[in-house]
Amino acid sequence: MIKINLIGESKRPAAVRKRRPVTPGVSRENLANWLLVAGLLLGLLPTLGEWLLLRSTLASRKAEVKVLQKEYDELKPIIDEVEAFEARNAELERKIGVIQDLKAQQYGPVRVMDQVSRALPELAWLSRMDVDRSTIRLVGQASNENAVANFIENLDRVDGFQEPSLQHMRETRGGYYNFEIRVRYSLPKQGGADGAAEEPNTSG
Repeated sequence: MIKINLIGESKRPAAVRKRRPVTPGVSRENLANWLLVAGLLLGLLPTLGEWLLLRSTLASRKAEVKVLQKEYDELKPIIDEVEAFEARNAELERKIGVIQDLKAQQYGPVRVMDQVSRALPELAWLSRMDVDRSTIRLVGQASNENAVANFIENLDRVDGFQEPSLQHMRETRGGYYNFEIRVRYSLPKQGGADGAAEEPNTSG
């Protein structure tokens, strides 16, 4: 007869599995996280470098602006003086231009009067002279017809005067002759060739 000791078997300690010792190291999940962080850092490096470069450039520009502003502040009084001088110079040039225009406007009539006076012979005199930009109207009297003819001939010799036109000539009861002469003219500008006519014949 076989006896089985069940009690002894039940009291036998169960086999205990030994845990594997945890070796220090990096797990796959941790490795992936570190790689992700490293990739982000590498991606940010160019941006960071560009930001640092821009910051340095901005600081340099600010320093240049500060230097230029200082120079401008130092030169501001001189700039104001130059601007004031230029304004005074422009005003002076404007006034000179006005004076020159007035002289040019006066030159024509004065020159015309001078030439007409030289051309006027003896025994003839003027009672009226009208001058516009291109025409001279002469009204006067003469002691005889020859004086009027001499006057017309002298006017025709003046440089810049075109051939005079006798509008009318009438003898008065006193024996004098009333006449009207018109002359178209174009005188040289002041300061140019004088265009002096030969000395007119003033004989009556």
